[in-house]
Amino acid sequence: MKIIVLMKEVPDTYGERTLNLETGLAERGATEAVLDEIGERALEAALSSAEKIDGSEVIVLSMGPATAAATLRRALAMGAAKLVHISDEKLSGADLGLTADVLAAAIRRIGFDLVITGNLSTDGSGGVLPAMLAEILGVPHASTLNSVEISAGRLEGTREANGGVMTVATELPALISITDRFPAARFPNFKGIMAAKKKPVEMLTAAELGVDSDALDNPRSIMISVSEKPPRSAGTKIVDEGDGGKKLAEFLVQNRLA
Repeated sequence: MKIIVLMKEVPDTYGERTLNLETGLAERGATEAVLDEIGERALEAALSSAEKIDGSEVIVLSMGPATAAATLRRALAMGAAKLVHISDEKLSGADLGLTADVLAAAIRRIGFDLVITGNLSTDGSGGVLPAMLAEILGVPHASTLNSVEISAGRLEGTREANGGVMTVATELPALISITDRFPAARFPNFKGIMAAKKKPVEMLTAAELGVDSDALDNPRSIMISVSEKPPRSAGTKIVDEGDGGKKLAEFLVQNRLA
């Protein structure tokens, strides 16, 4: 079984996020770069499943600047067999539509039985890429799973639904997106770190994936404006002088909170 895991380098999850006010893009050099935690959990799900299925191979796929290669190698140290890294200056600031097209082209090139992604990245937080990829690839999408059991040719998972638990199943090939309910990723050991140095890393450009040049030059969405987040105000303080309840009620009504 060939399992592809989508991972990406993101600014430190717990660091301060800033935007470039000219380009509207995240200032990725403003904080430490790390692997997205939800992507690490997706890789752990893939590795755990691959260990139970003979002949399985886990391949990490990422799209990002060339400088992300060092961060992405952590995935190889954790146990992935190969890294496919799409790096092209023409893809800088790509919108979700273009990103989905490029990743789908790479997935087809690699070949797959199963694609595993996180349900929501910590930088863009779009949350729609898994569904877009499944649509382009023409495969079933089992979304926002909290658990999954994968066998040769089939998978079954659970997700929360209206206070209950829904069980979903599909034949392979398929694409699944997981939540942070999945176990945290294993820590790379010394053997894994040394082995990662010899594992293959394939670098690809948009042209090598056959992406239409018009799609690169004519984005489907554009950013109209970008501005700094306004500073937080001090808020309203209500002092109880015997009429605190009335003042609070009036405040709630005035701000349409009641």
